[in-house]
Amino acid sequence: MKSRTRISIQQTQRLALTTGLATAIRILHADAAGLSRYLEEQAAENPQILLARPQVQDWIPRWKSAFGSDAERPEQAAAGPSLVSHVLGLIEALRLDATETRIAMALAEALEPSGWIGRSLAAIAGQLGVDLPAVERVLDRLQAQAEPTGLFARNLTECLRLQAWEAGELDPPMMALLGRLDLLAKGEIDRIAREAGIDLAALRVAFGRLRSYDPKPGAGFEPFAAPVREPDLIAEKGASGWIVSLTRSALPSVSVAEGRAKGRAEARALIKMIEGRNATLLSVGQDILTRQTAALEAGLGALVPMTMAEVAEALGLNESTISRVVAGTAVDTPRGTWWLRTLFTKAPREGGPAAGALRDRLARLVADEDPDHPLSDEALAAALAAGGAPIARRTVAKYRTMLNLPAAHRRRRRH
Repeated sequence: MKSRTRISIQQTQRLALTTGLATAIRILHADAAGLSRYLEEQAAENPQILLARPQVQDWIPRWKSAFGSDAERPEQAAAGPSLVSHVLGLIEALRLDATETRIAMALAEALEPSGWIGRSLAAIAGQLGVDLPAVERVLDRLQAQAEPTGLFARNLTECLRLQAWEAGELDPPMMALLGRLDLLAKGEIDRIAREAGIDLAALRVAFGRLRSYDPKPGAGFEPFAAPVREPDLIAEKGASGWIVSLTRSALPSVSVAEGRAKGRAEARALIKMIEGRNATLLSVGQDILTRQTAALEAGLGALVPMTMAEVAEALGLNESTISRVVAGTAVDTPRGTWWLRTLFTKAPREGGPAAGALRDRLARLVADEDPDHPLSDEALAAALAAGGAPIARRTVAKYRTMLNLPAAHRRRRRH
């Protein structure tokens, strides 16, 4: 019986990440400082790209009421760095390629305030359309370079293991403890010693070292911390409402050199990409702050629930585009400098206030409490409920942890 060779025609669709597309994504994702560095690199390689650098000056927040009465003074942003800006700096320093950068950004978006990853790697791989080993490789690089050690851990065990390895203390007693954290939490260290066949004294020494590790390395960062660089956007109130504009002084102007030399087409394409990036950034920022007008007027306690999907639908963009635009983007407002990403917040209860607004109110309650009689989580929940925001005690405890606020007994002033 003769075999026959068949020729079939099959049509498939595949998204190819071309050089131009990768460049466009990088430009769209970059903040002003990162884009300035990129433009300088391109200008060094292509003499047809001319940069006119803005006058260098120290950035001063444009708070119009900074010298007004106490009631009018703006809310100053937290002094420390935010987890978002810290992680974005880490990713930029790794010099990843386009695909690796997409993966790293997805991992960064999955970070919880604790510094752990809140999604499975399989889910992230499926979302990006890449294989799981590729995600694992990028995660390994992030974990190896992250500071503080333990960021990007998938769970408590991995977080502590990374710190033990970095300290050179990942010996058999430590591995035995990390493998049975459930028993350790119950105080059954004797049982761990018996089951692992390790000397109890050695386990106690390892336990002492383990207690010095940080189980939540992300908790030390400020959620609304202002950037030390000049923000990308400025929000000012005009006669017709709030207007968002680009901070032109944060970026060099780009033009094409005269003549017919090689590289002019690439220079023009780069300028077109930057113009597209600026237009997208401006439209996204305007839509976000239009939705959050109440927060601009009254502060973060007036944040309303908002999702990236809502903004994407309103602007006719992909949700991933919104995510790229807001990553690392800050806006200067009369009430301080805010990260755009932190303005996206859901409501813990349908029809209720946004989680970001509740956290702001919670922080204010703690700041105004009597240090001799600090409010318990139950009292904080009752105070928020009295203000029209019913909330469970466990949710208060969760938000308090996210804000890096200790429990009531630790906040009590000691005489």
